[in-house]
Amino acid sequence: MQNTTQPAADPGFKLPGDKEAVAEAARAASPSPAPASTQAAGTPIEVAPVAGAPVTDTSTRDLAIGAAVFLVLLVIYFFVRNAYVHHMVVKRVAPSSAGSAGWLLFVGLSFVSAAAVLAMINASKFLTFAITAPLVAVGLVALVAALFVGRR
Repeated sequence: MQNTTQPAADPGFKLPGDKEAVAEAARAASPSPAPASTQAAGTPIEVAPVAGAPVTDTSTRDLAIGAAVFLVLLVIYFFVRNAYVHHMVVKRVAPSSAGSAGWLLFVGLSFVSAAAVLAMINASKFLTFAITAPLVAVGLVALVAALFVGRR
């Protein structure tokens, strides 16, 4: 006769406060238990990100805050555009040229701030050459064009 001892069947249900059952399950699950000095049984562990791990998605809350900040900046830039156009007209620039320069200023500031807001939302995802470079390039070209169009 063979003497086979089988472990007690795991019922699959453990009470949250049952520390002995949690410790026993931890011992049974891991063949080499962690040293008691580094971690007590049943306490949560902190997991550090692994190098080369995929980038996590941006939360909806971060996107909503970024969109709200961007909309506030657009409203501010609209008032800046109006003030710039008024300033140009006072300097005796043709109203059509001043209006065009104002819209170019608005577009330039909007594109540059869009790049900045995206970089603040999730730098590892949005602060890449493929996303940031076109936004900044279009913004800077529009700002330079606003200066040249606004000349007499």
